Amino acid sequence: MYFSPTGTTEKIVRCVADVLADSGQTQVFDFTLPQARTEGKSFTQDDAVVFGVPVYAGRVPNVLLKYLDTVQGCGALAVPIVLYGNRNYDDALIELRNILEKNGFRTVAAAAFIGEHSFSKILAAGRPDEADMKLARDFASKIVLEDRGMIQVTGEDPIRGYYQPRDRKGVFIDIRKVKPLTADSCDNCKLCAHVCPMGSISMENVREFTGICIKCGACIKKCPQGAKYYEDEGYLYHKRELEEGYTRRAEPDLFL
Repeated sequence: MYFSPTGTTEKIVRCVADVLADSGQTQVFDFTLPQARTEGKSFTQDDAVVFGVPVYAGRVPNVLLKYLDTVQGCGALAVPIVLYGNRNYDDALIELRNILEKNGFRTVAAAAFIGEHSFSKILAAGRPDEADMKLARDFASKIVLEDRGMIQVTGEDPIRGYYQPRDRKGVFIDIRKVKPLTADSCDNCKLCAHVCPMGSISMENVREFTGICIKCGACIKKCPQGAKYYEDEGYLYHKRELEEGYTRRAEPDLFL
């Protein structure tokens, strides 16, 4: 079960689930698009759920919190997984674990993997890569599907606030209302409207937004014409700071 606008979280979650299933029965619940979040989901104590979300500002995406409260574990085992864009996952993993435990899941393992940053094509480019996938397979092979108490993970509890980008003077850069623009190369294929996880891009006019933009990168990275882009100075400054400041290769954290 996953939320994965650009496919990085999906890639890791499916990999771990396939190894855990070992040719057994699996089901996929992709709640990336808004229509998939109109109804809750419940499991049973006979289920094991690999549950993944991306990290936004060091936390579970706040736009998902209301929906996640409708997902009930009813005693199912769970493996919470988060994907972050090479900066840090901060409290996202412990937050996801806590949400699942509160909702009746029994967490038995957890992991934080790295995916290409939603803002960038060079920050953690191409990740998760083959080295990440090997780690994911090895991680999955070591998971014991039995309740031995809540898995312990890195993070602070109470959960800290969302990561806030700042300029060199320490002034908060507010990009919450920033939205991508559309270049003349757009051929009106409407793919951006179809893949927007908030349903915020107008089908009638893909240059218009009818709702919020969460900067997930789906419309930009999936546009065949490369027609979606940002020009907001604060957004571009923050993107550049991330690309220049986090060039090291972050490695996954695995908790068993």
